[in-house]
Amino acid sequence: MINLPNEKLKEIVVRAGAVDETMFDAVGEEAARKRQSPVEILISRGLISKDYFLILVAKALGVERVNLGVVKIDEQVLHLLPEDVARRRKVIPFGAEPDGRYKVAMEDPTDLETIDFLTLRLNGPVKPYLADDDDLNRGFTVYQKRLTQDYKKVIEESVQESLRSKTQGGLEEAAEDLPIVAIVDNLLEYAISSRASDVHFEMLDDGILVRYRIDGILHEIIRMPKEVHPAVVARIKILSNLRVDEHTHPQDGRFRYKLGGNVIDVRVSVIPTFYGEKMVLRLLSAAQKPLSLGELGIMENDSKSIETAISKTYGMVLACGPTGSGKTTTLYSILNLLNKPDVNIVTIEDPIEYDMRYVNQMQVNVAAGITFASGLRSVLRQDPNVIMVGEVRDAETANISVQAALTGHLVLSSLHTNDAPTVVPRLIDMGIPPFLVAAVLNDIIAQRLVRKVHLDCIESYVPEKSVLETIARELESQGVDPRTVKLPKTFYRGKGCTACGGTGYFGRLGIFEVLPVSEAVRKLIISDEFNLDNLRKVARAEGMVTMFEDGLRKVERGITTIAELFRVIRE
Repeated sequence: MINLPNEKLKEIVVRAGAVDETMFDAVGEEAARKRQSPVEILISRGLISKDYFLILVAKALGVERVNLGVVKIDEQVLHLLPEDVARRRKVIPFGAEPDGRYKVAMEDPTDLETIDFLTLRLNGPVKPYLADDDDLNRGFTVYQKRLTQDYKKVIEESVQESLRSKTQGGLEEAAEDLPIVAIVDNLLEYAISSRASDVHFEMLDDGILVRYRIDGILHEIIRMPKEVHPAVVARIKILSNLRVDEHTHPQDGRFRYKLGGNVIDVRVSVIPTFYGEKMVLRLLSAAQKPLSLGELGIMENDSKSIETAISKTYGMVLACGPTGSGKTTTLYSILNLLNKPDVNIVTIEDPIEYDMRYVNQMQVNVAAGITFASGLRSVLRQDPNVIMVGEVRDAETANISVQAALTGHLVLSSLHTNDAPTVVPRLIDMGIPPFLVAAVLNDIIAQRLVRKVHLDCIESYVPEKSVLETIARELESQGVDPRTVKLPKTFYRGKGCTACGGTGYFGRLGIFEVLPVSEAVRKLIISDEFNLDNLRKVARAEGMVTMFEDGLRKVERGITTIAELFRVIRE
């Protein structure tokens, strides 16, 4: 996002009436403390929306705001500038004016040095437009089709060169061979450009299968001859400081990879399989910042419920869902709201995924005797106000967490359950007495991640009657009367284009089910009448919206598709 001096930002938002001077000064102090921009704090606290802020900035700077989700990108103009230059400068040439000026979306349209550079590089005058990160990312994906062809060609050439290589030394020497280095580098660069969250190297009987997980879905990328497998594995082990000569035991490591101005943290897992070692690389942006609750996809009423729950100085707030459903991201967003000068926050995590300033983060290390349970005992001696436990995995961790929540600490954690109400019996099964469960729980957040419709190729359609009937049956199966739910009359989907790889989707967002633990819920938990059906009835009576209903609201707004919602809900 554009980086303006604080005084200029203050002038823009105060003049618009978004906040007063006192509030902005307080936000500025908080931003300096967290090493964030005041705009990020304003947005995360819901004081101003990103779109409204960009409109205000564009007006103040005398430039136009461009939405590349609506405006079609001229690929001929786009490819006048190489992608690496576009990423480095944070610009997207997307068209041309009738007078010959090139239209360029820029993160900072006041950057005169970049404008002069583009004028020379494009061999013509430039008209700058204000764009945000989402706009720029849409532009970067248009490079994707050509990138796919280029990367696969380069990787295949490197593979052939590796097979011809005369390296006669051991694995470490083979791993430093230039063709092997080029294969790994290009696969990583291609993964980062494709927005992959994970890279899978799988050894088959006849070769290596490389797959990327993009927006939660695995895609086959390339197959390579099995002859390069030992050297590729050794190369990644060397980068991760793992033992190259160990092939029979699992290993975990990590390294950092730089691509242009981006720094990517790569977590590496290696396990032995029947045909050879399999590797999975998790890619995390080192510069990634916690999102606001709204950016996560949490609706206004649910956001208020969460904010009320975390305003207490004790109790538990739990995020639940399967692996990969975004629980950790939600917990970090909550931590960001709690991160204030008078609050001591300590976490115990496995692994630490975000580096948060002024948050004391401890890494689980079983070899050193640091588990969630033992780490939590140590954390309690650090005089914390807020404790985040990465995951409640066992009865011991659950008991210590509950005791901490009872003794004046706000405890955040995650739990593996299918929905919010199931958290209560899950804790009871872990040995927590019902009266303690009722006493400590403040709020329960259940979630999944759905793929978002790609706005560049979105289209509307009227659903068939059978689709509406399926929705009604799904609601009934969850104990919801379909007559009480307003069903969308118009649905949306992505037609598929080169920028989204023909999928019709780009990016992901959460669907949520937030269960505030009210007095009525507490009384039910400790009563003889407690069961899941009764808990759901009480929660519904108090306004709880199920994940499926939340997903329907996002289907109606064109954020996701009904097919995607069913895929995720039924997983």
